[in-house]
Amino acid sequence: MLAAVLLLVLCLFIVFFIPNYHGGEKQKVAEKDPRFKKLWNVAQTAIREKKPVRAEKALLTILQFDEKNAAAYNRLGIIYAKERKYDEAIECFEIAQSLDNNASSLHNVGLIYYETGNYDKAAQAFEHALELDGGEPARYIAYAKALEKLGKRSKAIESLEGAYELKPDTAILKHLLQFYENNNDEKNIELTKQRIQRTAQREKKLFGFTIDSTSEKMAKSSDRKSISKEERAQLAKQVKEEHKKAKELKAQKKAEAKKAAAVAKAAKKTSAQNARVANKKLPKNKKIV
Repeated sequence: MLAAVLLLVLCLFIVFFIPNYHGGEKQKVAEKDPRFKKLWNVAQTAIREKKPVRAEKALLTILQFDEKNAAAYNRLGIIYAKERKYDEAIECFEIAQSLDNNASSLHNVGLIYYETGNYDKAAQAFEHALELDGGEPARYIAYAKALEKLGKRSKAIESLEGAYELKPDTAILKHLLQFYENNNDEKNIELTKQRIQRTAQREKKLFGFTIDSTSEKMAKSSDRKSISKEERAQLAKQVKEEHKKAKELKAQKKAEAKKAAAVAKAAKKTSAQNARVANKKLPKNKKIV
C-alpha cells in the first residue's frame, strides 16, 4: 500500500513539477543570453523609431527563446493594434493576460474591444483592470466611455468622478463636461463648468498655472515640427511635476484629515473616560448621561 502511494506521488511530481521547472529554467537561461538582451534593445528601438516590421520580427524571435514572455506579447499586441490588426492584437493581449494577470494587459484588450465597437467586452475588460489596479485615472475614463456607449449613464459618471478623486485637475473635469454635453444635460454642463473654473483657480494659486493648460500645450507642441526635443522634454517634465504636486497635495490633505479624525476620536474617548470617573463620584440620581 505504501509503495503504491509513493509511486503515485512520484508520478504527480513528474507530471506537474518537472515541466514547470524546466520552463522556468528555460526562461532564466533565455534572459541571461546576450542575444536575448540584444533582441529586446532592437525591439524597443524599432518601436521608438516607428519601425513596426523590425520590432515585430525582434519580438517574435524573443518568443522563440521564451514562449511565455508576457511582456513580448504585450508589445506585439500594441504593434498590431497600431496597425489595426485587431484580431492579432487581442490574441496577443489575451495570451499576455493568461501568462501574467495584470491590469495593463486587460486595459489594452479593453481598448481594442472599444475601438472595434464591442463595448460590452470593453467594459468588462476595463472593470477587471480596475479591480486589479484602481490607481490609474485613465482606466476610469476608458471604463466611463464604454459605459456611456452602453447607456449606463450613472455608472459612467461614477467612474469619471473616481478618476477625479485620484487626480483632481481640470483635464479630468473636461472629460466629465464632454459626457454631459454628449447627453445634453444643461444643468450639469453649467455645474461642471463652474467646477472647472474653481479647480483651475486652485491650480493656478498652488502652481502658478493650471495643470490642464500645460498638458494641452504639450499636446499641441507635439504636432509642430519647429519645437525641439529639449522643449518637448521640458514640457513633459513640467506636466509630470504638476501631477506629482497635485498627488502630494491630495496625500497631505488625506493625512491631515486622518490626523484630525484621530484627535477627535481621542478627545471623545477622553471625554467618555472623564464622564465615567465623574459618575462614580455622583449620587445615583445625578448621573451624567
